Amino acid sequence: MLVELAVGDAYGACFEYAPAKFVAEHNTLRGYVPHPTHLEITPGAYTDDTQMTLAIAELLAERADWTPRTLADRFVEVFHRDPRAGYAGRFHAFLQETTSGTEFLRRIRPDSDKSGAAMRAAPIGLLPTTAEVLEHAAVQARVTHDTPSGIASAQAAALAVHYCHRKLGPVGETAGWVAELLGREWAEPWRGKVGSKGWMSVRAALTALTTSTKLSEMLKTCVAFTGDVDTVATIALAAASRSAEIEQDLPRNLVDGLEDGPYGRQYLEALDARLSAA
Repeated sequence: MLVELAVGDAYGACFEYAPAKFVAEHNTLRGYVPHPTHLEITPGAYTDDTQMTLAIAELLAERADWTPRTLADRFVEVFHRDPRAGYAGRFHAFLQETTSGTEFLRRIRPDSDKSGAAMRAAPIGLLPTTAEVLEHAAVQARVTHDTPSGIASAQAAALAVHYCHRKLGPVGETAGWVAELLGREWAEPWRGKVGSKGWMSVRAALTALTTSTKLSEMLKTCVAFTGDVDTVATIALAAASRSAEIEQDLPRNLVDGLEDGPYGRQYLEALDARLSAA
């Protein structure tokens, strides 16, 4: 799951809020392309979506206490051990200035309804029960996105993984199942550009998930929405990677081209194995 979502993140980062013409011309899956304006993001490098997901995945693999302090400590740790671009400007500056979970919780204003809590929630979907998924997703969301929309979008992203992982029904009915738990709006198909709100990214991801039969097709669909497409692809591919109904056909060039430094592809593969054994 972690490799697939990281590929979605890294490929989507090439097109995040890029002009529609650029997306239409280059969304071919032939490789990672330089972003037309965000030159600080190296093609093939993942962004904050995957880095913060690592924090969640590591804690779950370690069976660590699921508390705001533990989560905040790990958010700070994963950033400082491997600083990278991709974070929102103010949050990036906040992390640069913050050295501990205690300081993080003291200084943060957790009133955002954007996609930060949803983009990192995928590993929570591997938990055994729906109740655990809902609770764990809410606890981690409240650290930074303590708003009804911020919490619900994180829960929806984790539930999509849970539904596919536990084989709770046909993939095409994932959004309807999420809607039964969180509200009927989650079953409404997404159309058009994806904005910065968490519910937008998750609804777009659910649409791509439920209308695709292959990972490659799904990745192109996520990016074709335009807007915050790296988050859409991160969420959708995480869930789809857990489904036997979806053909796991990510192009080899994208998998091999994913960054492979200390916390790159091989680290993601090893952490995936630890998650499965947890």
